[in-house]
Amino acid sequence: MSWFGFGFNGFGQISRADVSGQVKCKVNSPVLISDDECKSGVNRSDRRIRACWSSRADLQQTQSGSGVYLSGCVCGPSAQVCVSQGCTDALISETHLTLSFTDRVELWEIKPQQNQLVWKREHELSAEHTAALPLVSGGFVQHKPPFFHPLKLCAVSLVLGSEHALLLTADGTLYSWGSGSHGQLGHGALTSLEDPQAVEALWGVPIKAVAAGNWHSAAVSSGGDLYMWGWNESGQLGLPSRGLEEEKRRGNGSGNDDQPMNTDEKSQTDVFISIQAFPALVDIANMSEISRISCGSRHTAAVTSAGDLYTWGWGQYGQLGHGTEHSTDEPTPVDYFSSHSLSVKDVVCGSWNTFVSVVPKETSSVLTETHPGLLN
Repeated sequence: MSWFGFGFNGFGQISRADVSGQVKCKVNSPVLISDDECKSGVNRSDRRIRACWSSRADLQQTQSGSGVYLSGCVCGPSAQVCVSQGCTDALISETHLTLSFTDRVELWEIKPQQNQLVWKREHELSAEHTAALPLVSGGFVQHKPPFFHPLKLCAVSLVLGSEHALLLTADGTLYSWGSGSHGQLGHGALTSLEDPQAVEALWGVPIKAVAAGNWHSAAVSSGGDLYMWGWNESGQLGLPSRGLEEEKRRGNGSGNDDQPMNTDEKSQTDVFISIQAFPALVDIANMSEISRISCGSRHTAAVTSAGDLYTWGWGQYGQLGHGTEHSTDEPTPVDYFSSHSLSVKDVVCGSWNTFVSVVPKETSSVLTETHPGLLN
């Protein structure tokens, strides 16, 4: 399994500085994320990536054990550093790094060449806690004080947006709380909630995966259907965006006398959505069931059961992977992977970038014949 990245690269979190010391700020098409000498002997099937706006954390299983390696702002555009050995999971933000071990959870304030432990919670080695961060035994961790929040609900998954949280229970029930200013809680209003409340619009729909962007949310049902809600300013919900339509008209309509655009007629027939306060079923043409979902600040990425990647929303830094910097409110396949006979297995969105894990398609040997060394 190999990882690719695209989007914002201002700190070298995707592709580091070249021989001249220059860092390409925007990566519009997927590029292979290479391994470093410090990670020799890595088991690529166990490699995982976590990302924030300026940095990337790689969880690696090597011959000498597991470790977390940081790239980007925290260590400079031409370097990568190992910050921990023996941890099993990690989360990274602009200011903090959470590390999970078999017997404890640690929260570090990260600074260039100076990291400081600010919170620690120990648990018994026999504790059966398999859920991913930010869930920890008895609650969850957040990268701002108070760092630990107790939970009364038994969660199998929890994700954090900029100002809201989504929690998934074992029976597939979805809860949300926090700020609702952009409809990101899915309760039909723009009010905030201090305590978890079940999303009634999805009551009876078993949910298997959730994701949270800064101000939008996504959920995948057990049948592979996609539901989205919240802010749609950049088309990140996969619903018609007025802002994107106006940009399209300005770009396509100016100076085109052969095909004049009747804006009055368009404004009367088109329905645009700025805020979607209830979960909406997103219809994606020619898409099979969704297996993975991830949200960036204002973009969304989904992996299908067939191994295809679709992206939509804000694309100014190339985070959609379509080779352009255009935004779109229509879920669009990233053709790079299918054209290189690669099957997408997972996707992780940073705020302004996207990271994708892939394997060669079993039915094709084109990649290894025409691109030797691309996948190891």
